[in-house]
Amino acid sequence: MPIKTLHIPTADGQADAFAAFPERGERRPGVLMYPDGFGIRPVLRELAHELAGHGYYVLVPNLFYRHGPAPVITLPEYIGEEVRPALFAQLMPLIEAHTVERVLRDADAYLRFLTSQPEVAAGPVAVTGYCIGGLLATRTAATHPGQVAALAAFHSPVGADGPDALAEITAQVHLGHAESDLTPEAFGELNQALDTAGVGYTSEIYPGTIHGFTMSDTDAFNPAALQRHWDRLLSLLQSTLASTSGSVSGTDRKHIAPES
Repeated sequence: MPIKTLHIPTADGQADAFAAFPERGERRPGVLMYPDGFGIRPVLRELAHELAGHGYYVLVPNLFYRHGPAPVITLPEYIGEEVRPALFAQLMPLIEAHTVERVLRDADAYLRFLTSQPEVAAGPVAVTGYCIGGLLATRTAATHPGQVAALAAFHSPVGADGPDALAEITAQVHLGHAESDLTPEAFGELNQALDTAGVGYTSEIYPGTIHGFTMSDTDAFNPAALQRHWDRLLSLLQSTLASTSGSVSGTDRKHIAPES
């Protein structure tokens, strides 16, 4: 299964990126995958490769391309607690400079590029993301309601922009939260905002998890939660992108409380 290095024209230059997709066969539904704050690295290639193996064209951009090609900062092979403070000291200025305006300009470019690829089928696409990437995926879905049919975000601050920011989402949504990322009150408020917005969604706290549970190169990794993430993500994509010619809508809502 090929992984292709790409450069995406944007309003501010060119974003380096990569795509993973099945080598042969028909055109595939497109998925825009936003990395976590640590950016493109081997574990992101593994996630994209795995998803592509289920029949999708997966595009993964370098979020911080304005500061250089990925990896923008030097990362160790394993991100443990002892190295996090130094890494976040380098990353936070990049994250803070990545304003909403920049995010939305980039989202336009990423979706335009994704849907123009010859390997990508016509019709709606999906967006997914991890950590800050989940927030960017949420913003992308909210500002492209006619184009994004599915949104999945994992251990992500998806409510950071407030309830009004969710009102434009027409995609079917799955939110996989870490236990450490939000209080029961915040969980309830987020779900209430989605209910009020009329979004079709599932919102679930993955048991026994801390922030970053999908990332196997960190000390937050939880193998059972990663598998749950795959189960939820693949089910969502199958239900929304199985037919790439029709529009997708839905009103099913489900809040899944932490397991005792």
